[in-house]
Amino acid sequence: MTPGTPILLGLKNDVNLLADYDPSWADAYAEEKARLDVALGDIAKAIEHFGSTSVPGMRAKPILDIIVGVSPFEDWERCKPPLESLGYDFVANAGISRHYIFGRGRDLSERTHILHIVDYGTEEWSLNLAFRDALRTDATLREGYIAEKERAAAAAPEDRARYTAFKSSFISGMKGRLASIMRPFTHA
Repeated sequence: MTPGTPILLGLKNDVNLLADYDPSWADAYAEEKARLDVALGDIAKAIEHFGSTSVPGMRAKPILDIIVGVSPFEDWERCKPPLESLGYDFVANAGISRHYIFGRGRDLSERTHILHIVDYGTEEWSLNLAFRDALRTDATLREGYIAEKERAAAAAPEDRARYTAFKSSFISGMKGRLASIMRPFTHA
């Protein structure tokens, strides 16, 4: 997809197209967060918009990434029935350690939302939000990540797992740097 081409929220499974940032993604997240707040109640300690659609100026797959923090972590199972009632399906074996993944779309052939349940207050929770915040505030980092995403989409236009794998060293390297900065403050 060429820059400047509008695209609606949602992408067919195993298709990797990047769209220009769309300010309506923030509104779509706010609407979904309101639904999640009601459905999950006090099970969710926090709900955040993360991933590329949460970063103004970032080209992204037009799929909202949402992170839900639960504590104790075993409470993730209590999220399953309310999420299913909202149209989410559980993605077993999603391949992200210590994340329970749910997705939803207009049907099972696409995704409009991907929801990650993680252990609230842990380094995993904090690093995901720190990475998002770094992308929001550091234009050089954001441009580097956009270039990485574009290379990944070109190399794996129809394979979501390969697309993710191509980006993983950039993400893990950045999270490693963020962790080394954050650790002195989180273990005081």
